[in-house]
Amino acid sequence: METFSMAPTVVLSICFLLGFPGNIAVIILKPNWENMSSLTQSLMLSLAVSDLLSMLTIPVWIYSFLNSWMIGEESCKLITYFVYCTIYVSLLTVTLLSVQRYLQVVHLQRSLNQVEARKLLVPLWLAAMILSTPELVVRKLVEQRQWTKCKNKHSSDGQRLAVVLTETLVVFLSLSVIMFTYIRLCRKVNRAAFFNNPQTTRLITRIIVTSVVLWMPYLSINVLGVAAISLKNEGLLKFCEDSWSIVGALTFINSAVNPLLYAFTSIRLTTLRQKFAEHLIQKFRNSPNLN
Repeated sequence: METFSMAPTVVLSICFLLGFPGNIAVIILKPNWENMSSLTQSLMLSLAVSDLLSMLTIPVWIYSFLNSWMIGEESCKLITYFVYCTIYVSLLTVTLLSVQRYLQVVHLQRSLNQVEARKLLVPLWLAAMILSTPELVVRKLVEQRQWTKCKNKHSSDGQRLAVVLTETLVVFLSLSVIMFTYIRLCRKVNRAAFFNNPQTTRLITRIIVTSVVLWMPYLSINVLGVAAISLKNEGLLKFCEDSWSIVGALTFINSAVNPLLYAFTSIRLTTLRQKFAEHLIQKFRNSPNLN
């Protein structure tokens, strides 16, 4: 098994095992959502739904990495478009969530009501659908050694540059907004006595680090890809093409850990975990084997 096939397969398998049940749990349990504003609740639901939908496509990608693509070019286009939509929705939702928290805490803006929040999600999902449209054009079945793969096949260098540059700009702008708003929010939390909560500061730090760490490899390879296409450097472009499957798999980790970062940092679950631990300790103490 070649490294560029095995590595994303392992990463995607771990993502599915963590992210699929985790996002289902968020949607069903809605942990600590009653303490959130209507907009935050809507964004959390959008995040969990988009992450869950992206998780549903993982078995297909795992199979395609290990074998030939067996379900036709149309399904190749549609499934790729679908997964790009879900990942863009997830990224844009996190970006909007960071802006919402920034405005609410730093500038003391009022939160939107439930109707306004839902209206805000419509253009967000539409934007993700529009940004994913190029995949319907460039995604094709490509013969690679003895395998048939679902990959991008561009009609020209100009088309390839436009697609890669668009993805790069979306990720770069989103990460820039996330980092700016959360750094400002973190400073506000540390300065203001009313917001001085170490748990909040830790959560903000985790969100920044996780988003940057998991998206930065993808962004870096895309920047190199733009340079390779512009300079017509075949060696660098070959490196980028081999790396895209690996760094692309890393973006799924963000969807897998989002439930832990955004939903499961709640007092209710902390209390539940403590009670469960106490129950196990008590049960262990009462075990007849200890007598």
